[in-house]
Amino acid sequence: MSAAAEVLSLYTALGGAGLIQGSSGNVSACVPDGMVITPSGGTPEEPLATADLAVMALDGKVANAATPSSEWAMHAGIYQAAPATGFIVHTHADACTALACLGEALPAFHYMVVQFGGSEVRCAPYVTFGTPALAALAVEALRDRTACLLANHGMIVLGTTAAQALSRSLLLEQLCRQYLLARSAGTPRLLTEAEMAAAKERFRTYGRR
Repeated sequence: MSAAAEVLSLYTALGGAGLIQGSSGNVSACVPDGMVITPSGGTPEEPLATADLAVMALDGKVANAATPSSEWAMHAGIYQAAPATGFIVHTHADACTALACLGEALPAFHYMVVQFGGSEVRCAPYVTFGTPALAALAVEALRDRTACLLANHGMIVLGTTAAQALSRSLLLEQLCRQYLLARSAGTPRLLTEAEMAAAKERFRTYGRR
């Protein structure tokens, strides 16, 4: 499957899961000469064709007639900073955005948080969407991580493959929802650095046959 086809499939799957509604999200894939990204104003409710996707260099030069997402600079900056990344998902998923609107990171309330590379999923400070400043803050929040929140905005998830990007997006939304539910009932107990380190070590062999 081509990178463009995988972007379309991932975008549709995120819409089906309710993580992208209307034009509040974008998806991209890294390709040898840059990236393929969903168009500005695109929605998963209206099926896109590969010709609708923007093919562009990471410096912003678009190779076809499509208009890239307004967040293209954020995607480009992430690929430059984390070249092992294959796919990027950015959405305004409900629970992720609710926590981001508190301006808070997702802390170590559950051992699965370690799946994103550390003991918390950071929250980047708020700046206007679609700006170089947001791209820079997102890159910093993603340092040594595969996900971050964007204050008063949404979330970003990275994946080596489209399937991994989808799985991580679903997991992040689930964890944010669970954390908000726990907070509504009381004060969640946070795991210690040692407990998170033990969970990380356990995941090295978890699921392997």
